[in-house]
Amino acid sequence: MKYRRVKIVGMVVVLAFCVALQHSYAQDAIFDPIRDVIKTGSAKEMSKHLNQNVEINIEGNVNTYSKAQAEFVFRDFFKKHPATSFTIVHKGASKGGQQFAIGRYVSNNDSYNVLMLVKEISATYLIHEISFVKE
Repeated sequence: MKYRRVKIVGMVVVLAFCVALQHSYAQDAIFDPIRDVIKTGSAKEMSKHLNQNVEINIEGNVNTYSKAQAEFVFRDFFKKHPATSFTIVHKGASKGGQQFAIGRYVSNNDSYNVLMLVKEISATYLIHEISFVKE
């Protein structure tokens, strides 16, 4: 009887580990392409990862833009602040399941904390909100 409980507990632990690993892999699949685009500073490629309307906060200037308008906003930001590095330091999900990532964008002498919120639209995760807040 005791052996059976240990076996069941062991199976539950392994199952929980597998679910956590799968969740982590799913978050990588969501955010890795976005991370790579931000590193390159390509506004055109960035627009492919944006929802039809996106809320953008750059240094406290918060506005909602169409996808086309947002491309111009990012083109201007990347031109003024070319990336020397961009890393994602944390990924997670809200209790409601909304995926988010927190990153660090470095451009010459400036550093920005980046928060991205994505939504699943037609089986694709698109940026719904993004903030670049200067440290």
